[in-house]
Amino acid sequence: MVGYPGKRLLDLGLVIVAAPLWLPAFAIVGLLVRLKLGAPVLFRQMRPGVGGRPFEMVKFRSMTDVRGEDGALLSDSDRLTPFGRKLRAASLDELPGLICVLKGDMSLVGPRPLLMRYLPLYSARHRRRNDVLPGITGLAQVSGRNALSWPEKFELDVEYVERCSPLLDLKVLFKTIRSVLARHGISAEGDVTMPVFKGYEEP
Repeated sequence: MVGYPGKRLLDLGLVIVAAPLWLPAFAIVGLLVRLKLGAPVLFRQMRPGVGGRPFEMVKFRSMTDVRGEDGALLSDSDRLTPFGRKLRAASLDELPGLICVLKGDMSLVGPRPLLMRYLPLYSARHRRRNDVLPGITGLAQVSGRNALSWPEKFELDVEYVERCSPLLDLKVLFKTIRSVLARHGISAEGDVTMPVFKGYEEP
C-alpha cells in the first residue's frame, strides 16, 4: 500500500509546478552549506520506507563531523552549528528530500522516515506507520513537531495512514507552511531535535 490512488501523481505535479521556487533555493542552500560546513554538502542515511524496506534519504548537512578523543562523534548538540540550527528552524535542510519524492522513495506527506534500528521497537499498531510512503512532512509535524512525545507522534502517523486522502495531504502541506513560518516545536525539551527512541516506558 502506498496511499490513495493518484497520490504519486499529486506528489509529482506539486513538485514539478513548484520547481521554479525550490530549485533556486536548493542551489543557494547547497552553496551556503559548502561554504559554512565544507564537503560533503548532503547527509545520506538509510531509512525505512514502505514495509520497512530501506532507502537512502538525503538532507542538507547541518552538523560538523567533530569527534572526541576516543574517535567517536560528539553529541548532536555539540556538532550542530548556529548555521545548522537556522537551516533546521526553517526546514531548509529537508529540501533534498524532494529528490527522494521524484525517485518515488518518499511522498510529500506521510510519516517521517526514522532510524532503521527503531523498527523492532514499535508496537504492532505503530508499525502501521510503514504501510505508506514516508513523507517530508506529516500529520505529526503539523500537530506539534518535536514537542510531542514519541507515542504521540506514532499515533498521529497511524491516524494519517487510516485517513490518507488528497484533501488531508493538501491540508497538511498548508499547515506545514504555517508551522515553518511560526517555527513551533523545532526541538524537544533538553534536545536539539528529539531524544533517541528506546522503546515504550513501562506504565
